[in-house]
Amino acid sequence: MKVTIKKFDVKMELKNNGIELDVRKPSGHRLGDLVITKSKLIWCEGKTTPPNGVSKTWAAFIDWMES
Repeated sequence: MKVTIKKFDVKMELKNNGIELDVRKPSGHRLGDLVITKSKLIWCEGKTTPPNGVSKTWAAFIDWMES
């Protein structure tokens, strides 16, 4: 995967807007965006916007990763 940061503020602590990662296949085909905030992760497939994306709280994400 090719993952790039679309927007990166100098602050290290994530705020409400968080950080948005652009996710592409090595061929360059865009898969979507991953938005990481202080309270959740949001997957935005294709051109989906964050309000319409699939979101998981950090607790749900950690439970999934540890299962």
